Amino acid sequence: MSSRTPKHFQKMQSRYGSVMDKLQELGEATSAAGPLDKKQAHLIQLAAAAAQRSEGAVHSHVRRALKAGCAGDEIGHALILLIPTIGYPTVAAALSWAFDIIDDA
Repeated sequence: MSSRTPKHFQKMQSRYGSVMDKLQELGEATSAAGPLDKKQAHLIQLAAAAAQRSEGAVHSHVRRALKAGCAGDEIGHALILLIPTIGYPTVAAALSWAFDIIDDA
């Protein structure tokens, strides 16, 4: 898996450092707000990213889910579960984006 930070994220961090720092703090606060573990949290966030059709967010949450200990099969299953809710074409796209990262792992 590639561990490099995407160029767009680096540019945002460089130009808007204080905003990005606050965004990081918000992410940490929301993660600490309840009983879900990191794997569960990233699978939920991955599902939201897929529903929004956000390729970058899917890539990010797949990376984070893998780092939190999710297996590729768990990530795939989390996305397949969305077919009845968000439809096959959207899930197929999200799986394609997820495999971009999983296949490099």
